[in-house]
Amino acid sequence: MQKVEFSNTVLKNTVLMLTDRQQQLLEFLRQYHLEHGLMPSTREIQNHFGFASQTAAVSHLRALEKKGAIQRVPGKARALVFPEQLERDEIVDIPIYGHIAAGMASETEQEQEGCVSIDVTSLGVPRNAKTFALKVRGDSMIDAHIVSGDCVILELREPRRGDVVAALIDGETTLKRYVIQDDLPYLQAENEMYPDLVPVRELVIQGVMVALLRQGERKVA
Repeated sequence: MQKVEFSNTVLKNTVLMLTDRQQQLLEFLRQYHLEHGLMPSTREIQNHFGFASQTAAVSHLRALEKKGAIQRVPGKARALVFPEQLERDEIVDIPIYGHIAAGMASETEQEQEGCVSIDVTSLGVPRNAKTFALKVRGDSMIDAHIVSGDCVILELREPRRGDVVAALIDGETTLKRYVIQDDLPYLQAENEMYPDLVPVRELVIQGVMVALLRQGERKVA
């Protein structure tokens, strides 16, 4: 499922052209994105409005597109954007690669699950930086205001002391604080209920957190 950046405003002259059902659908897209951080699937639209088929949902989306309320991104399945987004030159799509444990370390899920659109200028991230996103699962980072369900944006670069990182430690992946003591690196939770993770064989930093997304809102790390 594709995730897109969302604006709370819609052009007034567009709204006036919409039927009641189209306006309801547009409001549903807005509310769904605010709550989930991504656009609903056509099946979710079908279920919400009680349409007889997904084809009906697609037809309503095409009607919104024809009237200029939404636009599709060429070459990307189900990628919907609002017209004002296309005026922003620094929006880039970042792939979401499954979940990461913010708890005890777990096996990594590497299958891409869509993408998140980010204004890289506001984050201070170079446009050509290698970035990716992971969904958080667990509560070991709650004191750093990272909770289960959040989406973290990570950059592939060398970590600095104190960075929040996605790391492979002894074959398992987790999200933790990168700490160095006596020249020895280890991972530290931001929850006193969780122990420090000291590598026995290996510690590989897979990405450094540069931003946090929660219910469609961006927070810079």
